[in-house]
Amino acid sequence: MTSITTEMPDRAAAKTTKTPADKAAGRAVALPVAAGERELRLDLFRGLALWLIFIDHLPPSIVTWFTIRNYGFSDATEIFIFISGYTAAFVYGRAMLDRGVVVAGARILKRVWQIYVAHVFLFTIYLAEISYVATSFDNPLYAEEMGILDFLKQPDVTIVQALLLKFRPVNMDVLPLYIVLMLFLPPILWLMLRKADVTLLLSVLLYVLTWQFDLYLPAYPNGVWYFNPFAWQLLFVFGAWCALGGARRMARVLSSRVTLGLSIAYLIFAFCVTLTWHVPQLSGYMPRWLESWMYPINKTDLDVLRFAHFLALAAVTVWFLPKDWRGLSSRWLRPVILCGQHSLEIFCLGVFLAFAGHFVMAEVGGGAWVHFAISMTGIVVMSAAAWVLSWYKREAGKGGRQAKTIEDNADLAGGQP
Repeated sequence: MTSITTEMPDRAAAKTTKTPADKAAGRAVALPVAAGERELRLDLFRGLALWLIFIDHLPPSIVTWFTIRNYGFSDATEIFIFISGYTAAFVYGRAMLDRGVVVAGARILKRVWQIYVAHVFLFTIYLAEISYVATSFDNPLYAEEMGILDFLKQPDVTIVQALLLKFRPVNMDVLPLYIVLMLFLPPILWLMLRKADVTLLLSVLLYVLTWQFDLYLPAYPNGVWYFNPFAWQLLFVFGAWCALGGARRMARVLSSRVTLGLSIAYLIFAFCVTLTWHVPQLSGYMPRWLESWMYPINKTDLDVLRFAHFLALAAVTVWFLPKDWRGLSSRWLRPVILCGQHSLEIFCLGVFLAFAGHFVMAEVGGGAWVHFAISMTGIVVMSAAAWVLSWYKREAGKGGRQAKTIEDNADLAGGQP
């Protein structure tokens, strides 16, 4: 298949090239990188998101002040979902162009099954880990804090609800969201390859209807999903739209100094607002009309202020971090890039490590140095695991077992989608 190369805009005007004919729809479709090429910025920021998610899952301490959620409206979850949508559209969009809708759809569903199995495995081991610690140390508060009391009371019913993705312990909300988003990727991708802008507008419409009519998925034993798929699909679809030519078409906007100035101004505004959350004395400087308009900033339904904050972060990042930035080849960034290339495995490992760290801090003490040691140890373990996975993949490739097609290699565009 003819390949093209398009890059995100940097300080200069973005470079663009003509696109090949869309085999599926008879129109041009822009793919983000050429066959065999990696977009290391995606690896870098998804790995960074995994590190930040791990730290945010630990009890609050001095280290958590280094995560982005303390300085604005969005956090690492937005980064993770956007990049997931971007890479999924690139990998499976190319597969859909090459092999057709049926084959690509089957491969997407296979990936959904893999993520679902990983979620069930994580759920089982996570419950065993929490139950063992709670029993061994005779402290039922662990079960209560991690949200598994209902499982201990009614394990038969709870397991069924867990298999239906309705029951989830603490820190296990991301994978169910990802499973649902990937499940609907085939029709989304089919339409986006033909009418990309229409697909994005339909996504925005669903987002608006979600807020207007309170669309949600119920959770067990009560409440709703912590991440509402009807709302968070907007970020996932937006990532896919960017991957299939949207970023190229926004090149002039993103390379504009006006866009940069507005983005920085919004980030400063968000920082000032979040500062009032941590320093209550400053809340008096917030106009009452502004507070009544913007609060609450709803994470469950992806508040528009969170979405706008992510867009501002992305615009600033694209401006100051071009695709050919030399730092991407630095050995100091290699650990975080490797984590981004094996996101599913590293995310699951991070959930285990977060509870282990929670346990150590509860039993030993939660001082700043203990929290720092636990955080750094977790990051080192995650990085070591990513290195082992990469080493195994290289060795498997030497033996001739490496995937031969782009769509089989879900790491190609920056980590497994």
